[in-house]
Amino acid sequence: MEYRELRPRAPIPPVDVRFRRFTSLNTTIRLRDGKLHVRLSDLLETAPESVHHAIAHILLAKLYKKPIAPTHADRYRRHTSSEAISRQAEHIRQTRGRKRISTAQGHRYDLDEVFKTLNIRFFNGLLGRPTLTWSAHAARRMLGHYDAAHNTIVVSRVFDRPDTPRCAIEYLLYHEMLHLKHPVSVKAGRRCVHSRAFQADERLFPELDAAKAYLRRL
Repeated sequence: MEYRELRPRAPIPPVDVRFRRFTSLNTTIRLRDGKLHVRLSDLLETAPESVHHAIAHILLAKLYKKPIAPTHADRYRRHTSSEAISRQAEHIRQTRGRKRISTAQGHRYDLDEVFKTLNIRFFNGLLGRPTLTWSAHAARRMLGHYDAAHNTIVVSRVFDRPDTPRCAIEYLLYHEMLHLKHPVSVKAGRRCVHSRAFQADERLFPELDAAKAYLRRL
């Protein structure tokens, strides 16, 4: 039905749909040898039929470079952002996913030391310490992130060098520490990652402009 709406005159190819034990709410579609191969997270298997239609529309629209109808996008977002699905998604990330942990001790910077300094300076030493680790590779796109499922802060190894200013590594870690203080919330079906309170706290970092300027140069 969704295929016919998007491509009313094209013949419908055979479709192979399978649910997989992914570690997240993955959805993929590929056209191979004239056949559509769709793979969905098993968390979506029991979703309402309307959500399955929304997923079909979104995947087909992306595959054939068509506009995604806002009603379908909103229906899918609301379902996956619901409290029940969010809890299940977090659970499978914890139980199925494996986090690659390297070490907090780098060649130039010790993340443990930086965390302790920032914790005392900005959080009165009250922030619980997550797992801290340098990334396996010197990534320049994912500079840092907080993984709530594994309570882990990962910082790109690209910063672990003598020419990295202290303010840059402190700001990057401070930003990820704010995710501990201000967890992701869901409002009206939308995930709020950087709330107003989060942004207000971020502006308290004294060398914010200098640190951001350095990150932009990367």
